[in-house]
Amino acid sequence: MTADSQIDIQYLKAIGRICAETLRRMMDATRAGITTRELDGIGRAFLEAEGARSAPQVTYNYPGATCISVSPVIAHGIPNEHVLQQGELIHIDVSAELDGYFADTGASMVVSKRDRTFEKLLEATKGTLNKALRAAKAGNPLSGIGQTVHKEARKRGYNVIHDLSGHGIGRRLHEEPKDILNYYNPNESFILNEGLVLAIEPFLTTGMGRTTQMKDGWSLRTADNAIAAQFEHTIIVTKNEPIVLTL
Repeated sequence: MTADSQIDIQYLKAIGRICAETLRRMMDATRAGITTRELDGIGRAFLEAEGARSAPQVTYNYPGATCISVSPVIAHGIPNEHVLQQGELIHIDVSAELDGYFADTGASMVVSKRDRTFEKLLEATKGTLNKALRAAKAGNPLSGIGQTVHKEARKRGYNVIHDLSGHGIGRRLHEEPKDILNYYNPNESFILNEGLVLAIEPFLTTGMGRTTQMKDGWSLRTADNAIAAQFEHTIIVTKNEPIVLTL
């Protein structure tokens, strides 16, 4: 959607804040010994307390309130009875709806342990997201976001996951533009306009950058079982710095 009024911006900021706070609470609660279902329950409880609804449940009848993926799963992991172990790399994705407006955010972290290999990947992915956000300016080509992500990932020694992407958002969880690729597509002619609402989410990996779907029909893991990380923000495009809704 294009946020073309202060009312739109007000409501988008409200759901963005809720998603960001849900993610923060879940990350703070992440520790060895907790199950991913229990972690999802923390997110669900806060969303409900705020009057918000899980976007994947509303949109796709997804079996959890949030997506919690334990590496090598990188996206759409279903919360279950898996007990988190010290040193596991996990990814939490929170998207929700309030009063007809949607926002989406996500982050990766290591459970209860410092690991330089993982931390380096996390730092690179977070830094890549920050660079991508600065490329999202009104008048710039959409393809410039993917070009920035791919260039930054390669500079830091990683590959991007080619079959996962960001997306337009706002009045629905997934809107036009449907795919904000994490690599450069020379055939993409879409130009960013002021007020456009986007969910930008780089995925970086040590592997070849492809995923495969697991038997549960939802979870996506890296095809080569390589580690991967993701960070995501929902933004409103402006002529200068974007309005980041999910800080």
